[in-house]
Amino acid sequence: MELLTINNVWMMICTALVFIMHLGFSTLEIGLARSKNTINILFKNVCIITGGLLLYALAGFNLMYPGDFNGFFGFAGFGLEAPIKDGALDLAYNEGYTYWTDFLFQGMFAATAATIVSGAVAERAKLETFLVFSVVLVGLVYPIAGSWHWGGGFLAEMGFYDFAGSTLVHSVGGWAALVYIAFLGPRIGKYGGDKPLEGHSIPMAAIGVFLLWLGWFGFNGGSVLSAEPGATSYTLVTTCLAAATGAVVAIITSKITSGSLDVTMALNGILAGLVGITASADSVSITASIIIGAVSGVLVVLGVLLMDKLKLDDPVGAVPVHLMNGIWGTLAVGIFREGSSVGTQLIGILSYGAFVVAISVVLVLILKATMGLRVSPKEEVEGLDIHEHKMSAYPDLLDD
Repeated sequence: MELLTINNVWMMICTALVFIMHLGFSTLEIGLARSKNTINILFKNVCIITGGLLLYALAGFNLMYPGDFNGFFGFAGFGLEAPIKDGALDLAYNEGYTYWTDFLFQGMFAATAATIVSGAVAERAKLETFLVFSVVLVGLVYPIAGSWHWGGGFLAEMGFYDFAGSTLVHSVGGWAALVYIAFLGPRIGKYGGDKPLEGHSIPMAAIGVFLLWLGWFGFNGGSVLSAEPGATSYTLVTTCLAAATGAVVAIITSKITSGSLDVTMALNGILAGLVGITASADSVSITASIIIGAVSGVLVVLGVLLMDKLKLDDPVGAVPVHLMNGIWGTLAVGIFREGSSVGTQLIGILSYGAFVVAISVVLVLILKATMGLRVSPKEEVEGLDIHEHKMSAYPDLLDD
């Protein structure tokens, strides 16, 4: 019972740390956007975590962990129903923590996928349309995809491995973001304008990134699913080394490619390293974690440049950070983790990519034809805060 209590407390602490990541996403997105859209970004993030938890309780948890199923789709029923033994809650659930802790920890992960999309479509997406998209992503797409591996589905049976979600969380959100961006189009003035569309608060963005790094102690540390000292401490070391290396290499790569020491590239380098190591943080060597972080740092800078070349407007760099490095981190499992195969990892990546892209394209086309994807040019230029929320985040200051 004492070990169960220790494990359960650790998992609850990790749940709280993952929850803090939603504050980190909020402040990062606010900082990299213009001040006239601050409330809109906050509103989306509030809706994602609140609505996401409710949806996950209603159906998502039982879609993702359906018990015995055919490996592709299963559903254990609506609502939450804890395992009962001898008339009381079965405290030995999962042999380490309670059913309720499990639900809450996994629910925080589910909302993260939609948050990735939020930053990518910032400053021009219709709020109601985005919220409908998020409902489908959190309530259906993410849990069904998650069941294929974490729920014991066909990818788990094949030997596919993704420790804490480089693909299951980050690439799923990244694929959805890429589709949404492609149909949404760039912000007015992004390409060919007189001046770059700079974020209004780099300090706020930096706070967001450090909050996300802090949250990753729970994201990866909690994915050990126990408080076992060797496994948890080792996982946190590889996580932090990959993040640090990602930042350093991103700084160097940015200096080489653009001639400047860009702090936003350094910040995204941290996140890229974190996403890259998430698939294998528990089981690769220290050297491998540094290599994974280094490649992530290069990828994120080149990814941002590629997105701009393709005129795919991503204000926060969500696709380079989460999709590109989610793919890299998942492939790295096959390279560096003993017993894993690059081929199997690639099958998993392609399975998730095809599923999420197909659903996202259909959904976006339906939403475009019915609700519309983006606000009017007037609303975009004047700011979403005034038009969609009838207020300003900084009423005493002139907007940009």
